[in-house]
Amino acid sequence: MKIAQLLVLGWISLLSLGANAQWQWIDKDNKKVFSDKAPPPEVPEKNILRRPGAPSSRPNFSPAPAAAPEADAAAAAAAPPVAASGAKPTGVDKELEEKTRKAEEAEKAKKAAEAQKLAQAKAENCTRARQAKATFDSGIRVARVNAQGEREIMDDKARATEQERLQSVISADCK
Repeated sequence: MKIAQLLVLGWISLLSLGANAQWQWIDKDNKKVFSDKAPPPEVPEKNILRRPGAPSSRPNFSPAPAAAPEADAAAAAAAPPVAASGAKPTGVDKELEEKTRKAEEAEKAKKAAEAQKLAQAKAENCTRARQAKATFDSGIRVARVNAQGEREIMDDKARATEQERLQSVISADCK
C-alpha cells in the first residue's frame, strides 16, 4: 500500500513540472500575459517577468561559464526561425477577439433595431394624435365608452382637457 501512495505522490509531483515552462510578461496595455510561447519581439526585456527554466529563487553560487563566440553563432543558427518569419505571436486569442467583436456588433444592431422601433411608434402616435386633434377641432360631437360600457357624449370641459393632452402628445412625438 505504501508503494502505491508513493507512486501517486511521485506522479503528482511530476505533473507540476509542466507549470514551470511558462512565460510571463506585461504587454503594451499593461496586462499580464501568461503563455507557453515566447513573447513577441516588440516586448522589451524589462517587461518579461518569468521565463521557462529560469533560475529558482535560491541563489546560485556556481559561476556562469564564459561562452565562446563560436558557441553564440551556433546557438543563433540553431534558434527557431520565429523572429525571422512574418507571423508574430501576439499572445491574444484571435477567436476571443472575434467573439467579442461579433457580440459588440450584435449589441449595436439590437440598439439600432430598438431605436428604429421607437421612432416608428412615435411616428404612429404622432399621426393618430394629429387625426384626433383634427376631429376635436372640427367641433363635432365625440362620444366615449365609460367603465360600465355605456356611451356618453363629452362636454366642453372634457373636450378641452383631451385637446390639451393631444397637443402634448403632438409636441412630444412630432418632431
